Amino acid sequence: MFKKILIANRGEIACRVIKSAQKMGIKTVAIYSEADKHALHVKMADEAVLIGPPPANESYIVIDKVMDAIRQTGAEAVHPGYGFLSENKLFAEALAREGVTFIGPPVGAIESMGDKITSKKIAKEAGVATVPGHMGLIADAEEAVKISREIGYPVMLKASAGGGGKGMRIAWNDEEAREGFQSSKNEAASSFGDDRIFIEKFITQPRHIEIQVLADAHGNAIYLGERECSIQRRNQKVIEEAPSPFLDEKTRKKMGNQAVALAKAVGYTSAGTVEFIVDGDRNFYFLEMNTRLQVEHPVTELITGVDLVEQMIRVANGEELALRQKDVKLNGWAVESRLYAEDPYRNFLPSIGRLSRYRPPEEVADATRAVRNDTGVFEGGEISMYYDPMIAKLCTWGPDRASAIEEMRVALDSFEVEGIGHNLPFLSAVMDHEKFTSGNMTTAFIEEEFPDGFDGVELPEDMLRRVAASAAAMYRVAEIRRTRVSGRMDNHERKVGTDWVVSLQGQEFPVVIDADPMGATVTFKDGKSHRVSSGWVPGQSLARLDVDGTLVVIKVGKIPGGFRMRLRGADMKVFVRTPRQAELARLMPEKMPPDTSKLLLCPMPGLIVSVAVAIGDEVQEGQALCTVEAMKMENILRAEKKTVVSKIHAAAGDSLAVDDVIMEFE
Repeated sequence: MFKKILIANRGEIACRVIKSAQKMGIKTVAIYSEADKHALHVKMADEAVLIGPPPANESYIVIDKVMDAIRQTGAEAVHPGYGFLSENKLFAEALAREGVTFIGPPVGAIESMGDKITSKKIAKEAGVATVPGHMGLIADAEEAVKISREIGYPVMLKASAGGGGKGMRIAWNDEEAREGFQSSKNEAASSFGDDRIFIEKFITQPRHIEIQVLADAHGNAIYLGERECSIQRRNQKVIEEAPSPFLDEKTRKKMGNQAVALAKAVGYTSAGTVEFIVDGDRNFYFLEMNTRLQVEHPVTELITGVDLVEQMIRVANGEELALRQKDVKLNGWAVESRLYAEDPYRNFLPSIGRLSRYRPPEEVADATRAVRNDTGVFEGGEISMYYDPMIAKLCTWGPDRASAIEEMRVALDSFEVEGIGHNLPFLSAVMDHEKFTSGNMTTAFIEEEFPDGFDGVELPEDMLRRVAASAAAMYRVAEIRRTRVSGRMDNHERKVGTDWVVSLQGQEFPVVIDADPMGATVTFKDGKSHRVSSGWVPGQSLARLDVDGTLVVIKVGKIPGGFRMRLRGADMKVFVRTPRQAELARLMPEKMPPDTSKLLLCPMPGLIVSVAVAIGDEVQEGQALCTVEAMKMENILRAEKKTVVSKIHAAAGDSLAVDDVIMEFE
């Protein structure tokens, strides 16, 4: 077995590989850029080597610098993780020349499957159903329009060397094909150093389901079930689960066998993933093969008990797979939520900054439930603008889908993140969405269910009452604490009453609290009551309460006269007042937000790539105004209505902060 391996990556996947290597008794080497000198993967590894400045194209994807780190440390093998150099055949070839083992597939498989155009041709020859499209190279935007018309709109423009949603655009007409071709080409060049684009038919109402394969160099290949990855935003997966709620055993076996056949056709070894689009009739079409470990691999590990990183290392060491297809059993259900540094209230735009608070839920694993958090950050750490915005993968397991989802609801409510914008509220909202809980979703789920973006959740009446009862009981605890403050003036005894009015989500609930040493019974005006017990004390930012025998977890912050409470995707100001205070509060005027309708504000920290208009230009609704790049993605900002540009405050090359003014309108 290898004595020392280098992980040619960063963040959570580097930490994940280190964990398996440590379990196997293998020493690890981390590489890091100047931006990552205090990163978690650097602290976890046995050795660490600085390889360059923050931008990935000056550090993590510079082959010569990684090779220098290998020579310095004497690493015998390299695990590439995902992204960066993981599917770069030149890197695998460089390792081979140095006699260093690549913990991944052979160069030939990387080359043939890593190129989407070539991989589709091979899949077709191997008898795998493929999506109609143009697999040749496309010279310019006009040729892209011509090809798109021949295939028939809608079409998908994709970077040939792409992955992770980068360099992908859907076009529904000629104009979008032209615009999408250029944007895809630009993103592909900056992310992968390869700007080749291809076009294929975009299948409406699709599901994205992928098969995990594992193969050794001795001719053995197996599949480890499937993963449902249909909850996506901008072609980037957000929530995954295993198995899929849509597949039956017959389709699973058919897809698995085809995935294995494709792997064998290209002499594949190591872990890999074959991705399919599946329509409503369970017809499936080959999309691509990822010749690396997938981001969402933990859900497969949770339902199969197979450590995929360990298997990759063993296969790279020349070992034969200990598992055969008959040994693979799918046990229970697993769900993964990707925690991104993206602000859902600003249409999921990237957010950077310091993690002033980062407290994941406690990890557990037993026969009835599991909670796992794969992460590469820590409290006090910095979320950088240079890399992917994903900061953690929260996974839960249960004996069935409903229990796995309920575990995820509680885990998301228990996850404390402060200092940056993040998508925890959105993830919680999905867990309670009827379309998700029923399993009846497609890759258009977010687009269809959140067409205007995400602006929070309104809790249903039953949950709202439980929160109101919890707030009342918690406020009473805080009030009692205030009565016991030492140094009070004489004859100023403070009494804690029993009658309160709880205001939240635009509603008022008059309640009466009957407390005892074990908790409190909160009775509403209509006679219904809730029993609340908890060990919460004022100042704690997380409250775990038992409400009528059900666990309710709430993130709590103090505000005058009540609490800021966050759970299940809702973010509410909850006021607990005496009846007289509530009466007076109704008379208070509401403060209105400032008018920004005549301003174009920068929605995220980023770099102005281009400004498409000039002062005095009349612009139409939907017209592109400028392009902002953040976290490797180009974002086109468009006019919300017909207007005239009166001032422009930014130019190409300018770095802007959130809400900086880009331009003004008449």
